[in-house]
Amino acid sequence: MAPALKVYGWAVSPFVARPLLCLEEAGVDYELIPMKREAGDHLLPDFLAKNPFGQVPVLEDGDLTLFESRAIARHVLRKYKPELLVGDGSPESAAMVDVWLEVEAHQHHPVAGAISIQCLLVPLLGGTRDQAIVDENVVKLRKVLEVYEARLSASKYLAGESVSLADLSHFPLMHYFMETEYASLVEERPHVKAWWEELKARPAARKVKEFMSPDFGLGNKAEQ
Repeated sequence: MAPALKVYGWAVSPFVARPLLCLEEAGVDYELIPMKREAGDHLLPDFLAKNPFGQVPVLEDGDLTLFESRAIARHVLRKYKPELLVGDGSPESAAMVDVWLEVEAHQHHPVAGAISIQCLLVPLLGGTRDQAIVDENVVKLRKVLEVYEARLSASKYLAGESVSLADLSHFPLMHYFMETEYASLVEERPHVKAWWEELKARPAARKVKEFMSPDFGLGNKAEQ
């Protein structure tokens, strides 16, 4: 019998990797439906019927179709491993999970993503990175990580003493960011470094990173 859950996308994408990580954490059987960006699979009518914005990932869970990676991640955990949404279990801890998920989306991801794109993806696509963009976002990320260092010096994880989606949601992009020469921004902050080392060592993270080549699958012109 085919898995009830289907994920559409190229697994090399950090946006696709986020729900895959949650599915692995929950131990849920799923099927990854491979797509090719270069072929324009995400712009075909069948896919646009699932996500009219033409972006990956898309999740099919029976009759339910979802898009947006963080929404998919929340759905997967809400249904299959809700403890990863509530931190230590109290309403206050659950609220902190929500806070740090917002921090990841609005403070961390934009700046770490800009650096990763310029340092890793632009050269692979034959372009020259814009160092001004890198420098501007390094300044911003340094300030963000100072906040993380303070938070993680007071609690083991971002939302408290239990791992949660607030932590896990960082893994896909950080996996790529740590391949840049700016990985020292993490490594020079002891609590952030320890948090990252534990995060990437989780079995689910080790499984998902098998799909996440540092060359984004472009080295051999093939996408996951």
